[in-house]
Amino acid sequence: MSGKKQGIVIKSTGSRYRVLDPDGNVYECHLRGRFRVSGVRTTNPVAVGDNVTFDTAEGVIVSLSPRKNYIIRRASNLSKESQIIAANIDQAVIIITVRMPSTPVEFIDRFLATAEAYRIPAILVINKTDLYGEEDMEMARQIKRVYERIGYHVLLISATEDNSTEEINLLLKNKTTLISGNSGVGKTTLLNRLNPELDLRTGPISDYHEQGKHITTFPEMHPLPGGGYVIDTPGIRGFGVIDFDRREIYHFFPEIFRVSSGCRFHNCLHLDEPGCAVTEAVSRNEIEPWRYKSYLSMVLEDNEKYR
Repeated sequence: MSGKKQGIVIKSTGSRYRVLDPDGNVYECHLRGRFRVSGVRTTNPVAVGDNVTFDTAEGVIVSLSPRKNYIIRRASNLSKESQIIAANIDQAVIIITVRMPSTPVEFIDRFLATAEAYRIPAILVINKTDLYGEEDMEMARQIKRVYERIGYHVLLISATEDNSTEEINLLLKNKTTLISGNSGVGKTTLLNRLNPELDLRTGPISDYHEQGKHITTFPEMHPLPGGGYVIDTPGIRGFGVIDFDRREIYHFFPEIFRVSSGCRFHNCLHLDEPGCAVTEAVSRNEIEPWRYKSYLSMVLEDNEKYR
């Protein structure tokens, strides 16, 4: 018997979608013909977290409800198209490690800037503390100090130790949270710790490159025992930003935005203009130099990316 129902997309493979209805039933669905979403040029018109109307008999997604938000990245380094990672999320957690593998700070900053641009609160989780020597721990603490000073919530955890994930459990309770990070940082291990019933597959770290193997292939939403959902995403090597006006990028670095009101010129790009309060703050170490370098890397990229 045919009928239309509302549901939420809990898994996307690019061509097939798994949709959860309010009664807990899961349907395998697809899109029919050319399904376009106005205003967004994307490789995936429907994403995990989307609320949709679908035909239960034919397994076809009929329409997409308006999104409260989404988070997006460049589909690939050479592409001008975007990939929506997830939609309708309450917060984003980026998991990083200082070794095995080492997460580049530019990756962290691009992710955080994107979350700021789409008004999604972000939490930084530094994982694998059980593997760190004193030098590694000092680096982790330094990263924690820098981002907490900016205003981010930062946790130091070991996803393999029981008492290490209590605080993150509280932060995720009754919320829809995107979990992201490079391959090998322990996303899947953490998800298994948060909900042991998931029993998700993990992979070894490459000894040669100290990088993890891609185990999560497609974005997928999982329930949490205490309430709420987490959206697991494939490990990504880089985070290409898209649809940013280069004149507004500084808005997405909170500490740069705060200082920018002191610049001599209202249209200051904070490069080498006279009277720039931002570059002066960097020279005094009031703004972390690596953050400023990340900002420059985004501003000075090919302008074609910022149409």
